[in-house]
Amino acid sequence: MMLEVYSANGYQVKVLRIMDTIFIIIVVIAIVIAITMRLTLRSFRQRQAGRERDEAWKRDEEAPSLEKTTTMAEGTPSEMEVQIKGVEKASRSVSTSPIAEVTPSESKSEVKKEVQVEISHINKSFGGNMVVQDVSFTIEAGEVFGLVGPNGAGKTTTIRMLMDIIKADSGEIRLFGQPLEEETKNRIGYLPEERGLYRKMRVSDSLVYLASLKNMDTSVAKERAEELLIQVDMLTHKGKKISELSRGMGQIIQFLVTITHNPDLIILDEPFAGLDPVNRQLLKDIVMELRSHGKTVILSTHMMNEVEEMCDRILMIDKGRVVLYGNLAEIKWRFRNNSVFVECDGAIGELKGVSGRKEHGKYVELFLDGETPPQKILSQLVESNIQVDRFEVSTPSLNEIFLQVMKR
Repeated sequence: MMLEVYSANGYQVKVLRIMDTIFIIIVVIAIVIAITMRLTLRSFRQRQAGRERDEAWKRDEEAPSLEKTTTMAEGTPSEMEVQIKGVEKASRSVSTSPIAEVTPSESKSEVKKEVQVEISHINKSFGGNMVVQDVSFTIEAGEVFGLVGPNGAGKTTTIRMLMDIIKADSGEIRLFGQPLEEETKNRIGYLPEERGLYRKMRVSDSLVYLASLKNMDTSVAKERAEELLIQVDMLTHKGKKISELSRGMGQIIQFLVTITHNPDLIILDEPFAGLDPVNRQLLKDIVMELRSHGKTVILSTHMMNEVEEMCDRILMIDKGRVVLYGNLAEIKWRFRNNSVFVECDGAIGELKGVSGRKEHGKYVELFLDGETPPQKILSQLVESNIQVDRFEVSTPSLNEIFLQVMKR
C-alpha cells in the first residue's frame, strides 16, 4: 500500500511502503545479532582453550619430578673425568673400559620429540643489503635452543620474522606444525631486547592486563601473576608503579610478563643483560623449570657461558648465514683439542702416543698424536701402577669455539 501525506501547502510527499521498511529493519537486526553471536562464540572458544592450557600447566607443575642420573658412558666427552682414588693396584685394570672412544651422538638413544619451530630457507634484505641468507633450523618441544652470533649477525631479524613482526622475503616458517596464524601468536611469549612496559601502570595490573591480551581469563591471570611474584620474591611490590622499580626489578617484571599467559614457545632476547648474579641465577632457574614442563625456549644472548650451561642445541649466525648448528656436546667434541688432562700421584713417564705435554700446576696436559685414542693413554697409566685422580678429555669452551669460528 502506498500512503500519501499532504503538507499544509498541499504538496504531496511519497513515503516508503511500511512493510518494506519493517523488512529492512528486521534484516539489519538479524545481521547484527548473527555477527555478535559469532564473535561471542569465538571469544568463548579462545578462553576455553586458554583455561585448558592453564589447567594442563598446573597439572604438570604438580606432577612429581623424577631425578635423572647419568653414568659415565652416557656423558659427553667433556664430562669424562675419572676419579680413581684409593683403588687397589690389582683392580685398576678394569677402569679402562668406561672411557671407550664414544662421540655424544653414539652415547645416547635419542627420543623423537615434536617439532615446535621449523624455519626453512628464509631470506631477508633491507635496501638491497642481505641481513638473513638461507637460514634453516628446527626446534623441538622441551628444548632450550641457543641463538648466538656477533652484533649485526641477523639474530634479532630472524626472531622478528619468526614472530611475524616483519615478513621474510622468501622461505617458510611453521610453528606448532602449521603456518603462523593470529591464534598461534597467543602461544608465544616474547621478551625483546628493547624493554618496554607501561610505566604508570602497577606491577600486578601489568601482568594481568598483558596476559589478558593473550586471551587468558582475568581471574586465572591474577592467580598466575601472584604465584610468579611470590616465586621471585616481589609480591610486596605488586602495588608499585613500573616507574618506581629499579632497573633490575623492572627487567624481572618484563620477564614475568613474557610467561604469565603460560606460552608454549618462549623467546628471550638478551634476558640476562644488566642483571646481578643473584637475579641472573633466579631467571635461569625459572627457564630450566619451564623446560622441565615441556616448554620450548629460544635464548639469544652474547653470554656464551649461559648458553653453554643452559642450551641443548645452538645455531650460530654470522653476516646473516648459518656457520654452526647442532647439538652443543657434539659441537664441543668436534672442536676438541687432541689432548687429555691428567692429575695423578707420582711422575708420568714416557707414554706411547703422546707427542708433548704441558704443566698446569696440579695437573698435566698430554697432547696426543693423531692415531692414539684417550683410553689407550689411561690404560698405560693404569698398567704403570700410577694412581690416577683425574683423567679428562680436553674440550674447548663455547666462547673459544665462537672466536675460532669468527676468525675463519
